[in-house]
Amino acid sequence: MAVLVIAEHDNNILKTSTLNTITAATKLSDDIHLLILGKDIETLSNNAKTIHPIKKILKCDNSKLENFIPELSAPIISHIANGYSHILAPASTFGKNLLPRVSALLDVTQISDVIEIKSENTFVRPIYAGNAISHVETNQNINLLTIRPTSFEKCEETGGSASSEDVQFIDNDVKTIFIGREVSKSDRPELGNARIVVSGGRGMENSENFNLLYDLADKLNAAVGASRAAVDAGYIGNEYQVGQTGKMVAPELYIAVGISGAIQHLAGMKESKVIVAINKDTEAPIFNIADYGLSSDLFQAIPEIIKELNLLNKLES
Repeated sequence: MAVLVIAEHDNNILKTSTLNTITAATKLSDDIHLLILGKDIETLSNNAKTIHPIKKILKCDNSKLENFIPELSAPIISHIANGYSHILAPASTFGKNLLPRVSALLDVTQISDVIEIKSENTFVRPIYAGNAISHVETNQNINLLTIRPTSFEKCEETGGSASSEDVQFIDNDVKTIFIGREVSKSDRPELGNARIVVSGGRGMENSENFNLLYDLADKLNAAVGASRAAVDAGYIGNEYQVGQTGKMVAPELYIAVGISGAIQHLAGMKESKVIVAINKDTEAPIFNIADYGLSSDLFQAIPEIIKELNLLNKLES
């Protein structure tokens, strides 16, 4: 049977997490359909037709879907679910908000945070903040999976020629209404998709000291992240949090500054290609997973690194 992927998007472009989820779907079937729910999504849907693994685009274009309200989206998905063996969504805030509601409507068990697909009915997922790996086998007719985007590469965005089909909007008496959205804007790359991430922890001591990390990130064209300890202390907003209860990242380079390395934080970044840790505490757990470790006072080390990067930029120019 076909596999359905629920698209995460902003009504204009698909999120990278959707492309990762499509790759996961290729492990299950060659017949992959992409469901796009939103408002004025004709251009988005047409662009998605070129995604190589996708065979069919399903779209539901309605003004009530302009802002993501899972209580509105879930009935639409459950209405078409019987035509699919698997329904996949990214294990992002989007997917974690949506798929449990679909699960309740279909009365099937959801399998969360899948990092590997062994077969059409066997899946691998981390438990206990990544300290153990669970192999889950199911005999359900429909499997609902949230996919950890960092565990799968992005699919090819060109070379496809998918067909298109409209899906009926199901108007329900939903009590949830959209009030507003506050989005932090930055010239730096998005945290979830950045090639380089510079993260700070409790060792930054206050919010003003995070300016050091902003300067370093700007030199490296990197995104800025933080541990939960730094977020809880009010040094930086929670949209920057990396970890089990924050964003999952897997950049090519992850620089952890003043982060001790609690297991909740490691669960969100330990799949990074190269990890650099800067911490004056030589016993900090972060050094156990770091590829490169610098035992130094960050307030001395970071300015020196910025100074060297400035010198390097001058030489290259």
